[in-house]
Amino acid sequence: MTPPLFLVDELPAGDVLELGGDEGRHAARVKRITVGEAVLISDGRGAVLDCTVSAVHDRGLVLAVAQRREVAAARPRLVVVQALPKGERAELAVEVLTELGADEIVPWAASRSIVQWLGPRGERALHKWRRTGREASKQSRRAWLPEIAALASTADVAARLAGATGLVLHEGAADPLTTVSLPPDREVVVVVGPEGGISPDELDDFAAVGARAVRLGEPVLRTSTAGAAALAVLSARLDRWT
Repeated sequence: MTPPLFLVDELPAGDVLELGGDEGRHAARVKRITVGEAVLISDGRGAVLDCTVSAVHDRGLVLAVAQRREVAAARPRLVVVQALPKGERAELAVEVLTELGADEIVPWAASRSIVQWLGPRGERALHKWRRTGREASKQSRRAWLPEIAALASTADVAARLAGATGLVLHEGAADPLTTVSLPPDREVVVVVGPEGGISPDELDDFAAVGARAVRLGEPVLRTSTAGAAALAVLSARLDRWT
């Protein structure tokens, strides 16, 4: 079984690490990690320490560092523009997108989005997305935390698609995602619409900057699962899962 992963802001230079704070208390009190167990420590930016627990106390763990290594960032980057889902489906979308390897998740205020991020509510929602991404990274043992961007407008999304391999998920598209060209030197930006679908004006805006409408298959998926299905296809095609 893969050792559990814990995240810290900065990795220490020495061969001994004390894991304290929320991460340390969670490791000691909730996960009940014991002396001799292996754990992974990462800064979320590709650096990883392979450690063994040498002591446990109420505040956390004392770890002996066995190995330092760097995990290279995957190329090309996979970016998912996620229209705001309703309720708990928002956290589900962020969770599965993180587990399936999204390098960046961009919340999008689409014209047909029912949910709106206004004022403090928007700040709380963005904080929840980022917290969900962090926890999903730990669960999936990711050395790179996904970037959770600020809320984007349709104009922001169009600007992001320009110069990228832009793929807009749409059930009426003629081209399947399984066959579109994926240049290795350009980040892939996948746009996932809201429950009410992407509007014709939005489709026109995205097509104007070179994005292509693509389909996944016959079933019409929910906004909270369509992005994950697209990432699975792209991960296999880009050899991320080999």
